[in-house]
This record gives sequence, C-alpha cells and structure tokens, in this order.
Amino acid sequence: MNLKTYFEETRGMGVLSTADGEGRVNAAVYARPHVMEDGSMAFIMRDRLSHSNLQSNPHAAYLFREDGPGFKGVRLHLTKTHEESGTPLVKELCRRCRINDKPDAVRYLVVFKTVKELPLIGAGESPE
Repeated sequence: MNLKTYFEETRGMGVLSTADGEGRVNAAVYARPHVMEDGSMAFIMRDRLSHSNLQSNPHAAYLFREDGPGFKGVRLHLTKTHEESGTPLVKELCRRCRINDKPDAVRYLVVFKTVKELPLIGAGESPE
C-alpha cells in the first residue's frame, strides 16, 4: 500500500499508542501522519505523555480507522528514528498548530520508520 497516497486521500481517526521504559502504556488521538518522501512517518507532538514515552522507548503503534461503515483501516508498528524542534520543517508541516499564535508552545516533529503494516481487523496476509 502506498501510505502517502492513502493518508492524503483517506479521512478517519487515528490513535497513537506508546509505552514508557517501564512498559506503562498510553494511547492518544492523533491526526493522520505526514508521510515523508523517504516513506518515513512523522507526527507533530507537544511535550506531553506520548512524546515523553518515546524518549525512553522508541516503539509505537498507530491505528487508523477510516470514516464510513464497517471497520476499514490500518495498524502500523513504528520505531522512532529521530525528532526535531524549532525547524522550518516543523512549521511547514504543522497543519493546525498555529505556531505564530503560541510562540512559547514547543512542537516536535517525531519521525518513525514503519516496521509492520497490518489491516485494521485481522492478522493480514499469511506468510508463504
């Protein structure tokens, strides 16, 4: 699946799940990710629990349920590769951040590689 096209064309709701270094889990509603040219996935984050968890545990899961009847969507297993803050790219990608309205609010662009892609329901295709 071409995730860049999928997330540009598909509306729905997403949940990002993270865990801290002790395994305590958090789930938070997140917008569709930015799919970068190299295929990595990026989310704009504030310095809250999800971002804090990723400082000690780089693994996350993103569940996206498409709008409409039934249960269509994807589950993505992710590993954080890097993050940045205060860069022009953060400002460019921030869809609804209103960075100029809240200059003291730090935002992070957290970038992940996709480790595994599964359908919303089921285990996906069986390995051959």
